Amino acid sequence: MKKKEIMLAAAILLAALLLWGILTLIKPSGGDTLRITVNNQLYGEYSLKEDQTIRIGQTNICEIKDGAVRMVKADCPDHLCMKSEAVTGEGGTIVCLPNRVILEVISSNSQAPDTVAS
Repeated sequence: MKKKEIMLAAAILLAALLLWGILTLIKPSGGDTLRITVNNQLYGEYSLKEDQTIRIGQTNICEIKDGAVRMVKADCPDHLCMKSEAVTGEGGTIVCLPNRVILEVISSNSQAPDTVAS
């Protein structure tokens, strides 16, 4: 019985290591570009390497500073987008639902997003 338990534990450990290795290999690489979409239309793409403040129409303002992006102003009622943590080159998304603004960090060689019928 003890030999079977050891073999089972070794098999589980091997499977866990194999899964960890596969997930590490297919992990998406970080991004270096901020893509802004408004109403499902591309508003612009901006480098995370350049500190800047971007006015998004009349409703939102985002800031790129030290490779991180955050929403600094929004005229939506709940301001959840402003309360979101800054996103970095590791990836991430900030969404302002009332104003239909999406900030997402992508790799500069990514394709344009697919459009979704509304």
